[in-house]
Amino acid sequence: MIKDSVFAALDLANERRAERRRFLKLAGAGAAAAGGLGLLSACGSDNNNDTPSPTPSPTPTPSTSGVATDVGILQLALNLEYLEAQFYSIAAFGRRLPDASLTGAVGTRGDVTGGRQVTFSDPVIASYAREIAGDEIAHVTALRAVLTAAGSTLVIAQPAINIDGGATGAFTAAARAAGLVDKTSGTFDPYESDQNFLLAAFLFEDVGVSAYKGASPLITSAAYLEAAAGILAAEAYHAGLIRTELFARGATARAAANAIATARDSLDGSATLDGGIANGDGTANLVLADSNGIAYSRSSTQVHNIAYLRTTAGIGGGFFPAGTNNSIEALRTSGNVS
Repeated sequence: MIKDSVFAALDLANERRAERRRFLKLAGAGAAAAGGLGLLSACGSDNNNDTPSPTPSPTPTPSTSGVATDVGILQLALNLEYLEAQFYSIAAFGRRLPDASLTGAVGTRGDVTGGRQVTFSDPVIASYAREIAGDEIAHVTALRAVLTAAGSTLVIAQPAINIDGGATGAFTAAARAAGLVDKTSGTFDPYESDQNFLLAAFLFEDVGVSAYKGASPLITSAAYLEAAAGILAAEAYHAGLIRTELFARGATARAAANAIATARDSLDGSATLDGGIANGDGTANLVLADSNGIAYSRSSTQVHNIAYLRTTAGIGGGFFPAGTNNSIEALRTSGNVS
């Protein structure tokens, strides 16, 4: 029986604990790299360019907030990890993250709306949920430690999060946009079944991979970059697992996942940055990548378009009703989709 603690998943493997200790060591080494750099939030998109080319080193530019680019990127990442960790922790264990893991000097602390423990019918899917929950909780802990090492006033508070599957829930809004349910009266409960849980996880995981990929060229600290690359790899493992499980479930699950991917792609602009789990001929598309086999990148604005479920510039909506928290205002906003 799983211990009555949200951190039970953190004991799944000694290797994972060792990796977290290494991550924190890197964070301490990289803390001195925090300076006054700026970020153009529109950078990082693939713009449907399938030709690989060397990524130039970013040119440091003073930020109006005085906060380092690297710090702003890590704050953006922590917003996404708060969202994923709360979703998986509640779905797998029926528990939210402890209050001590949600405080911060940047932004307004928000509550979580919705969520309940899934009664899994397949013990294998349940074990996947527990393991991924453990990873996401560890990511929150690690990123908070990195930001604390850079400066205690740089830790962001958890923003308001909506992971509800009711009529006004973010998952329902996403499902309506994807055509999974009736666009005016249908609801989508991600906690109702194994398949619904997997579809909800699918919605998040690919976005996380593209977000980390898009941010990586903008990180100037080698220590921060290595740490972020480690999280990116973990998110990619999660995404591949979820895509594989959904494909194995047959035509209905494949069609639903493909519809979600199409909806995501419609939110982030005209460039093709997404793809379903099944090709037109019925073969699998388990690795979300361009024709060069390289994972797609999304900019901060594109990530926020999906997280906010909107195609206009602004702050807030969808899974983050009041917006994400960040010291750099440009890293909180969505963009206009033409």
